[in-house]
Amino acid sequence: MIGLLDCNNFYVSCERVFNPALNGVPVVVLSNNDGCVIARSNEAKALGIEMGVPIFKIRALVQQKNVRIFSSNYTLYGDMSARVMSLLRTKVPQIEVYSIDESFLDLNGIKNLEIFGRQLVAKITRCTGIPVSLGIATSKTLAKVANKFAKKYKGYHGCCLIDSEEKRLVALKRTNIENVWGIGRRLSAKLKAEGILNAYQFSLLPPAKVRQMMTVVGARLWRELNGEPCLFLSDEIENKKQICNARSFGEMTQSLDDLSAATALHATRCAEKLRQQNLCAGAVLTFIQTNRFREDLPQYFNQALVSFPTATNDTLEIVKAALQALRQIFKTGYDYKKCGVLALSLTPEAHLQGDLFDAKNRLKSAALMSCLDKLNAQKPSCVVSAATCHLERTALKSAYVSKHFTSDWKDIIQVKI
Repeated sequence: MIGLLDCNNFYVSCERVFNPALNGVPVVVLSNNDGCVIARSNEAKALGIEMGVPIFKIRALVQQKNVRIFSSNYTLYGDMSARVMSLLRTKVPQIEVYSIDESFLDLNGIKNLEIFGRQLVAKITRCTGIPVSLGIATSKTLAKVANKFAKKYKGYHGCCLIDSEEKRLVALKRTNIENVWGIGRRLSAKLKAEGILNAYQFSLLPPAKVRQMMTVVGARLWRELNGEPCLFLSDEIENKKQICNARSFGEMTQSLDDLSAATALHATRCAEKLRQQNLCAGAVLTFIQTNRFREDLPQYFNQALVSFPTATNDTLEIVKAALQALRQIFKTGYDYKKCGVLALSLTPEAHLQGDLFDAKNRLKSAALMSCLDKLNAQKPSCVVSAATCHLERTALKSAYVSKHFTSDWKDIIQVKI
């Protein structure tokens, strides 16, 4: 059996852990630069606040209903996520971290799954303060379906178990086709045009019809909904094809220096993630773009790729390559809104093959990067970085950001007796 554990309204829940006064009131969390709503409490959803809506469009509603607003605090959210995942690893044989607030769980060999699931949900919430929901079924896709029921109906006490044919059929009949994992807006519209409105109707389609409409991916999804596991828990690092770091600027810029600083910072973050996951990149891609929402301004988007003779996770090499790519695509006269860096052609560090003509001392490079990571791990922000990373130039708008309660000594809550 496979479980899917999902943290409920995760970003909002993280804010509420350290500020109980937020419980029961509408709360929203904004994207980078305080642009759009990316997380909502149930109370905010009840007010009709949609996911992705720009904050300026709902200012009147926010003021009228006293909605609490928070800027994204990814340092806090990342640490709280790590706490949840760490607890899970002590309770189940294997987990696959699917996103910052979701994990698939290997539950094979565990008896009394419903009791175990409810106890696990209660323990995670008790130990971290984060409310979670757990769906359990024979496949990943069915576990996703079960998770939605666990989240929606209080009678499940946070855990929904689909362990019989009767339960499977009932769940599929009550799941709209657009809510099935892997079926997006375009595919759901296509299926609805064929009269397929829910997951049950989709599961009854002939396999040949499914493959014709949705290729092999759809066929695999169809099998999963019919109880046949096709997507197994895997090491996500082995399957990872790229690592990306990108952000929008607080204000548009025409300066190559500003773009260079941001690109170097993104490249540095990519290199850190590579080392954390014991990966090396065979190439780096840098992209820049203007503000596509400003139709009154000239538009420009471009990207460039630089390959390495030997795959690497060395910050200095990756920053140098990212800046080289940036210089190839930069054009003057444009107001740039966003840039980013992608590390591509990923290879496990253990499988790395050296180049006979590689002049770089890889052992010395690895020792330097290890020292760099240890120094930077002491604080939430970089202690040591490439000189090009002028961090103050790439600062984001975050007028409503909360404190780093779990990762900065000066922000730790003090209890006075």
